[in-house]
Amino acid sequence: MSVEQKRRALITGASSGIGKATALAFAKAGIDIALVSRSVDKLTAVAVAAEHVGVTAKVYAVDLACVDQVQEQIQAIAHEFGDIDILVNNAGIGYTANLSDTPLHDWQRVMDLNLTSVFQCMMGILPAMRARETGTIINVASIAAKQPFPGWGAYSVSKAGLIALSQTLAQEERAHGIRVTAICPGAVNTELWDTETVNADFNRSNMLTPEIVAQSILHAALLPQQAAIDELILMPSAGVL
Repeated sequence: MSVEQKRRALITGASSGIGKATALAFAKAGIDIALVSRSVDKLTAVAVAAEHVGVTAKVYAVDLACVDQVQEQIQAIAHEFGDIDILVNNAGIGYTANLSDTPLHDWQRVMDLNLTSVFQCMMGILPAMRARETGTIINVASIAAKQPFPGWGAYSVSKAGLIALSQTLAQEERAHGIRVTAICPGAVNTELWDTETVNADFNRSNMLTPEIVAQSILHAALLPQQAAIDELILMPSAGVL
C-alpha cells in the first residue's frame, strides 16, 4: 500500500470486545489506528499487538462519560495522530432494569455514553472529513434498537437514538463525501455481560464473537467510496438473540 493510500482510523472502546477485535482487524488490513478508551494498560496491549502486524497504533485515554470534553479531546487526537479516514464509535455501556426501576441518573448515564458521546465524537472528526470531502463513520448500535427487550429500556432507547443519529448525519453529509453506517449486532460474547450494570443470563456460546462483528465493520469501512452500507443487522445463526 502506498503512502497516499494509507488510511487512519480512530476506534472508541478499543481496549476490549468489539473495539479490540476491530482494532486488530484494521491493523491486519494495513490501517493505522488511534485507540481510545479509559484503560491505558489494556489499550497499550492492543496497540502492541497491532504494531506487531506493522501499522502505527497510538493510545489515548479519554473518559467518554465527560461529554462536555469529548469533542475537543477527539479533535486534538485527530490533530496529533493525523486526519482520520474512518471513525468507529464502539464505546458504550450495557444496562438492565425495568423502566420503573431506572433512576434518572442511570438513564442519563446510558444516554451520555451510548448516544451523546457518539454525537460529540462525530462532531470532533466531522470538520476535517468535510474539508477533505471524504470519510467513513461506523456506529455500533444493537439489535435492541430494532427489537426492544423488557428490562433493557434505557439501553434500547439509547441504541435506537443512535440509529436515528446515524441516519440523519448520513443524509446531511452525503454531499460532503462522508458515509455513515449503523451496525446492529445481535448478542455478542463480550465483557459487557460481566459488568455490574448488566444482569442477564444468556447462553454466551450461541452469541456472535467480537471478531465476526469486527469483520463486518472492516467490510463497511473498505467498501469503494461510491457505495455505502446505511445499516447492517448482524445476527447469530444459532438463535434469536
